[in-house]
Parts: sequence; structure tokens; C-alpha cells
Amino acid sequence: MSHRPSLLILSFSPIRSDPRVLKQVKLFSDLYDVTTCGYGDAPDGVVDHVEIPREARGWVDDKVAVATRRYRRAYWNTQAVADARPKLTGRRFDGILANDLNAVPLALELKPRFGVHGDLHEFAPKEKDDDLRWRLTVAPYTRWLCRTYLKQLASVTTVARGIADQYEADYGVKVGVVTNAAPYSEREPAPVHSPIRLIHSAAGQRYRKLENFIELMKDAPANVTLDMIVMPNEPDYVAELKAQGAGVAGLTFRDPVPYDRLVDTLAEYDVSMTFLPPTNFNLAHALPNKFFEAVQARLGLIIGPSPEMVAILEQYGLGEVVPDFSVESLRSVIARLTPESVAAWKAAAHAAARDLSSEAQQKGWEDAIAALFAEFVPGD
Repeated sequence: MSHRPSLLILSFSPIRSDPRVLKQVKLFSDLYDVTTCGYGDAPDGVVDHVEIPREARGWVDDKVAVATRRYRRAYWNTQAVADARPKLTGRRFDGILANDLNAVPLALELKPRFGVHGDLHEFAPKEKDDDLRWRLTVAPYTRWLCRTYLKQLASVTTVARGIADQYEADYGVKVGVVTNAAPYSEREPAPVHSPIRLIHSAAGQRYRKLENFIELMKDAPANVTLDMIVMPNEPDYVAELKAQGAGVAGLTFRDPVPYDRLVDTLAEYDVSMTFLPPTNFNLAHALPNKFFEAVQARLGLIIGPSPEMVAILEQYGLGEVVPDFSVESLRSVIARLTPESVAAWKAAAHAAARDLSSEAQQKGWEDAIAALFAEFVPGD
């Protein structure tokens, strides 16, 4: 019998390539007997892994049940839930860390000895509130999940203070914050290139309006170039972007790289543009991975007026805030770039890198899971 608590990390995602969940695995596998459940192969360091087929959807797809508000049926018919449930039923865990709202009901049903911690990666009830059909059909279902299950959790964390405040206001649960900070990277800022090298790394989703960057580069100053790394989330949209960008001077599309190589790749550049038009609630409160990855790569940052990012950028002097989300305002900021200003931002990122690393930011998880296991007795 192990002398350490057993912890299930449950996530309907490919854990080996999910930055947030992978950080949880690395953090807790040194402290507890960690079992993971998710898509794909087992991550390093775990004692066991329960694999969910990649084709099993992790979000609700029983349209009849959703339309008729038979929400319990809708949840338990979700493909990933239906696959994982029999594989996990009968197994005993001391605690469970459930990633995202769609993992919470299953985690609670498994009845771990000391309870469930929920890590909510977005504000689920408004995840796609820019889509009318989603607001009318899926949003009521996600609100039901929140009302029914959140208060049963032992503790809750999320990615940004604005999202935490909304959960607290709407559902009466206390929510801590663990940002999407990247692991600390030991490096020095690289000299500023000539021309200045800009980078934007993003999920290829239409609501992110990535075409703005193509418009930017059609009339950009000659002293900058822009590379875009776009994940193929919506392949048709990504193909459209590449067609629009063909022949635009200074613009290059670069293939995605594995997460463990991303910071090294970013370090080849000078400035990361983390510019996210607030097309829905979660983007309005965005504090994304790419913001923190840029800091670890020792880049400057150009961001829109997203409040979560603005607060940190201004505290540490990491770059410049564009006053609005127009291409014209972004172009104006780009036109003022100098090697000296970019070098100062890169130096500020270097000074802030430890404070803004995942190692410094993960205390919320550490404390929550330690509290979960406060009454654990080895050999009990």
C-alpha cells in the first residue's frame, strides 16, 4: 500500500499536449500517486493512465436532450463521459482534480475519499456567447451544470480574476486564481533583430479575427516582419487566412511546434502580439498562455486593452497597450517601435520571468490539493 495519497487528474483533453493540465501532472506527480484520464498516451511521471479514444467528443452532443432540457441525460451521453465512466467506476481515489466543467459531474460521482477540486479553464456559461444558437441551447445547459455541481466541490480555481469574480457572483462559490503561466526558462534576452521580428501564436478560430494581422502587414513599416503560428482548430478558416496572406510582404505562416519547444521558438523573435478582440466574455477577460510564454522567451509584448493582461503588463513594464482593438491603432503602435524600446521590454521580461513563472503561480493548486488531503493518514 502506498504511503502517498492517490490523485486522479481528469481532463477531456490530450494531456501530453495540454499545457495547463500537464503542469498539474508535473507538479503533483512528485507529491502524490497520480493517475490521469484523458485522450492519448500517458504523460510522464504518473502511476497509471486511463485513455479515452480521441474520437470521443468531450462536450455535450445529445441535441435532443439539450433541446428538451433533459440535462442529466445530455451529460451522461457525452461521448467522452460515457467512455470514461465504466473505466473509472469501482476505482478508489483519495482525491480528484477535475479539469473544466465537463469533468466535474463524473468526478463527483466517483466519490473520492477527500473530495474533488475543480479547475475551470474558462467561464463556461459564456464560452461562446457570441453565437446566438449556442446562447439559446448550450448556455442553459452549462448554467445548469454550474448550479447543480459547483457547490459540491471542495475547492475551485480558474485562470483569471475576472472569470473567478463572475463564478462567485453567479454561483456563490469561492474561486481562486492560477494563471496560465509558463514554466521558468533560464535564458538571457536575445539582441533585437533588424528588422524587428514580431510573432503571433494562436488557435485558428474565426472569432479571434486573425485576419486583422494580415491587414496590419499590408501597410506595415518596413522595419518589422510578422510570423504567425496558427493551430488548425478550424482548418477551413486557417486555409482562408493563408490565402489572404499570400504575397503580403513581411508576413510568414510558420508551422505549429510542440509545446515543449514553443518558448525556444518564440525566443527567436522580439515582440509577441497578444491582441485578442473581446468577441466573447472569455476573450474579454483573457490572460492566455501566450502572454506568459512571451515573458519566458524574454520578448516584449503588444496587447489590446484586455484588463487582465494590462494590469500585469503595466506592473512590470513589459510592453505597450494598444488603446483599442482596431487595426489602425495597432499599426500606429507598430510604427513607433524602435530597437531601444523593444530592448527595454525584453529586459523587463527578463526581470519579471521568475515572478510570472508557473512555479510561482501554482500555489493555488498546491494549497487546494494539500487541503483536500489534510486528513490523509498513510496506510489508512
